[in-house]
Amino acid sequence: MRKKHWTLTPWFIIFAAVMLLMAFASFDYNIVLCYIELGISVAAIAVVFVISLRFRSYINNTVKNAAEKIKGLNPEHLEKYKYPVAVSGSQGDILWCNARFRKAMCGGKSPEGENINSYLSGFDIEDIKDGEGEDVAVDGREYTVFCLSVGDGVICHFIENTYYKSMVREYQSTLPCVAIITFDNAEDFSSDSDEAYSEVSLTVETNLQKWAAEYGALYKKIGTNRYIIIFRDSDVEKMIALKFPILKEIRSINVNNHIATISVGLCRGSKSLKDSELNARKALEMALGRGGDQVAVIKDNSYEFFGGTAAAAEKVSKVRMRVIANAISRAVVDCDKVFIMGHRFSDLDCVGSAVGLQCIMEKSFRRYCKVVIDKETSMAKQLVSYVEDRIDTGVFITPDEAIRGVTPKSLLIIVDTHLKNSLESAQLYEKCKRVVVIDHHRKAVNYIDNALVFCHEPSASSSAEMCSEIISCLDDKALGYVQADALLAGIMLDTKNFILKTGVRTFEAAAYLRKKGANTLTVKGMFSDSIDTYREKVEIVCSSNIYRGCAVSVSKKHTDDIRLAAAQAADEMLTLQGVDASFVVFEDNNRMNISARSYGKLNVQIIMEQLGGGGHQTMAAAQLENTTKELAYQKLLAVIDSVLDDIENA
Repeated sequence: MRKKHWTLTPWFIIFAAVMLLMAFASFDYNIVLCYIELGISVAAIAVVFVISLRFRSYINNTVKNAAEKIKGLNPEHLEKYKYPVAVSGSQGDILWCNARFRKAMCGGKSPEGENINSYLSGFDIEDIKDGEGEDVAVDGREYTVFCLSVGDGVICHFIENTYYKSMVREYQSTLPCVAIITFDNAEDFSSDSDEAYSEVSLTVETNLQKWAAEYGALYKKIGTNRYIIIFRDSDVEKMIALKFPILKEIRSINVNNHIATISVGLCRGSKSLKDSELNARKALEMALGRGGDQVAVIKDNSYEFFGGTAAAAEKVSKVRMRVIANAISRAVVDCDKVFIMGHRFSDLDCVGSAVGLQCIMEKSFRRYCKVVIDKETSMAKQLVSYVEDRIDTGVFITPDEAIRGVTPKSLLIIVDTHLKNSLESAQLYEKCKRVVVIDHHRKAVNYIDNALVFCHEPSASSSAEMCSEIISCLDDKALGYVQADALLAGIMLDTKNFILKTGVRTFEAAAYLRKKGANTLTVKGMFSDSIDTYREKVEIVCSSNIYRGCAVSVSKKHTDDIRLAAAQAADEMLTLQGVDASFVVFEDNNRMNISARSYGKLNVQIIMEQLGGGGHQTMAAAQLENTTKELAYQKLLAVIDSVLDDIENA
C-alpha cells in the first residue's frame, strides 16, 4: 500500500466524488440509496485520509532514520547536499529526493513513487546496498552510487564522475598492444623453390605492412618470418569485432597448391611495453600450439581465439624430435622410477604410446617403469589384454599403486593429453615433481605448465606417431613386436586407418613399426566390437539427423560401452553423404558427453571449446555438467550455428 499510495489515492478520490454525486442525484427518489452512497463516499475519503497519514509517517521515519545515520545532520540538511541523493523505501520505491536528484536524474520532474532500480543501470538495490559502490549511467552521465541502509529504507548517494571515467577510457583506448606475428608454413614454400618462397614471403610482409598502416601502427620485422606490430587498444577492439580479416587475406595467398597462414599473439591491458611483449610471445606460443592460422589475444591471463580453420602444417624435419629425445633421456637418467600415464577413459593411442615408452624405459634405461591405467574405465581393454598375455612382467598398475610408489626422484611421463583436468590421476601428477608431456592435441588454456620437457606437436597424427619417432632416436633394440603392435594401433585409431591427418612422417612411423614386427592383422583385431556395442553403434547412426552439413545424434540408451559405441558411431556418421562433421550426445557418469569428428573441412575443436571441451581439428569432445540430453543437444546446435555463421560471414 505504501508503494502504490500515490497511484491508488487519485482513484479513491474519484470514486468518492462519483459516489457523492450519485448520492445527491438519488436523494429525491430513493433516500435509502442516497444514504448508502453517501456512506460509501465518506468511507472512501476516510481510507484515503488514513493511508495518507500512515504514508506521511512512513516517509518522515525513513528520512529521519537516514539523517540519524549521518551525525550532525537534520532531515532539512539532506536537501543541501551538492550531489543527487534519494531515499527509497523497503520495497525500493522512491520516498524523497533532493533538488539535484530531480534536476540531474529526472529532468526536473518529481520521481516519488518510481522504483529506485530504474536509476541503477540494471542493478537491484538489495544487491548493492551497503556495498563498495557501483558504476551507473543516467541520461548520458556516469555516477558511482553508494547505497546505505537506514532503518526500513535505503539512502542512495550518486557521485558524478563522467569526466574522470571518460579520461580513463581514453587512456585505456590508447594503451599500446603488442602483436607478434609469425609466418606459419614458410617451410612449405621454401621446399619448392627459392623464387616461390621469396615471392610469398614478400606478399605476406606487404599484407602485414598494409594492416599496420591501416591503423597507424608501428611495424617492424624482428627475424626470419617474424614480425612485431604495436597497435592502440581501441584499434584492437575494432579488429576483434571484425574477427581479424588479416587471417583471410593471408590465406588467399596460394602458390603451388600451398596456402599461406600466419599466427598472431596479441596482448591487451599490460601496464608496460615489456610486459605486453612478453605476454604477446606467450599468446603466440599458444596460437602455434593450437595449430596456427589464428590470433590468440591475451588479457588478464585469459585467452580469446580467432581463426584456426586451416589444418596445421606438417613439419617434415625430425630435428626437433631428436632434441626432445635427448632431453627425455637426460630426465630418465636422473630419476629412479618412471610412471607413464595418459588421460581418463584411455584409448588405443594413449595406451599404445605408454606401452611403447615403458619397454624402452625399463629395458634400455634399466629403470623401474609402469603404465598407470584404470582398466575398468579404459576403452582399450583388448590392447591391455593383448599386452598382458604376451609380456611376463607386470606392465600396468592402478593409480593408487603408483601414488604409493612415488619417490622424490620419480619421473611422470604424460602421453596423449596436456590438460590437468583430464589426467587419469590428478593426485599422481601433483605428487610427482618431475613431469614430461608428449601430446598432439591442439593446445588449450589449462595446459600443464611445469613440465621438464613439453613435447607438443599439433601437426602429428597421434601421440603414438610422436612416441615412435622419439623411440627411434633412442636405444630401440628392446622394442618388440608387442610394443610395435600397440603403437601401430594408436596410429590407426587416430588416423582412422590412415585416412585422417596422415602425413609423410605418419607413414614413416608406420614403416618403422612394421620393421619392428608390427602385424596389421593383429592390430585390426583390436578394433573388433562385441555384438552389443555394434548394435548400439548402429542405433546411434540410424537415429542421426543432418543439420547444416553436420550429422547429429542423441544416444537414448546407457550401456557399459557407451563411450566406445558413441566414438565409433561418430566415425561412421562421417561416411554419410553431405556430412562434414558428426556429433554424438550421450550420457555417462551422470554427465552429458559429446563426441565430435570431422574430415577437416570443419574444425570440431572450435565447436567443442565453446562447450567447455577441446581436442583436435578432426577429433574432439566435451562434457556438460548439470544438464539434460535435450538441453545439451540444443546447446550443440546453437554453437554449430554460431561457428558456421562466422565462417560464412568471414
